Amino acid sequence: MFIEPAETQAAVLTVEQSARLDAALGVIAEAPAGVKQHATASALRDYQHDGIRVIFYATALGSILIVTYVEVDETGESA
Repeated sequence: MFIEPAETQAAVLTVEQSARLDAALGVIAEAPAGVKQHATASALRDYQHDGIRVIFYATALGSILIVTYVEVDETGESA
């Protein structure tokens, strides 16, 4: 589930960027607890890999991920 501003950020991605984001979300969904905590908000997780950044939190049972921020670079290289 995307909330603002992530929803707006995802809406302007190219098809290729969206595909890369979908793949990253799949990795995150497999083990959300394995993603490092956000530096300033311990309830948030901060996934960064190959030019993709996703900030999210999981529901109490971890079955639903709430995405609060997304960033996907154009080249697929780490920022």
